[in-house]
Amino acid sequence: MVLAFFGRNKKTPEENFWIWFEKHQDMLFNFENDQDHIFNQLSKQMNKVDPELTFEFGPIQNGKREFVISAGGIKASFHKVESLYKAAPQLSNWTFIKFRPRREPMTLRIGNKKVDPDDVRCQLFKDGDKVGIMLFFKDYSEDEEDIYGQIAYLMLDQALGEYDVETKVGFIEFTSNESKYYNDAFSLNALAKCFDEFTKK
Repeated sequence: MVLAFFGRNKKTPEENFWIWFEKHQDMLFNFENDQDHIFNQLSKQMNKVDPELTFEFGPIQNGKREFVISAGGIKASFHKVESLYKAAPQLSNWTFIKFRPRREPMTLRIGNKKVDPDDVRCQLFKDGDKVGIMLFFKDYSEDEEDIYGQIAYLMLDQALGEYDVETKVGFIEFTSNESKYYNDAFSLNALAKCFDEFTKK
């Protein structure tokens, strides 16, 4: 009976994380004071729930801050994002968000390659029960395929958010404006709206 009693009261990794978070919430809220040290502590605590979990902080707005729980695009760890989010306490200074949300695409630079979202266009295709996406880059070169591939995935993550990219997107291709599909393409900034409409068809 004693063993059964203690078993029922054992805290889950998710509960232990939020106990730690609440205890250190002032430090986390003002992480800029010692960012590297605080982020290292936070990462260690999240790793106890799942090694793939990561996080993002939003800016302070009206006395509150967003805390994003992410699986870093690793679909196998999505259930841990869900369980950690579900266990989150109500804290007056925090807004908790599961999965990296959609954001306005930003200019990205990898190495010497810089791509403005205004120079990227898109086209959508049926891919089974998912949506295939083709991205058109103005200065695309096959010699820089790896770089453009990284930029394509990062821009899709911004435009559609982590969850939709991993669960609703099928093939992803990227090419130049010389493609035969380019004439029907639309701007990257319109991707979220077009994607939502496409998935309803």
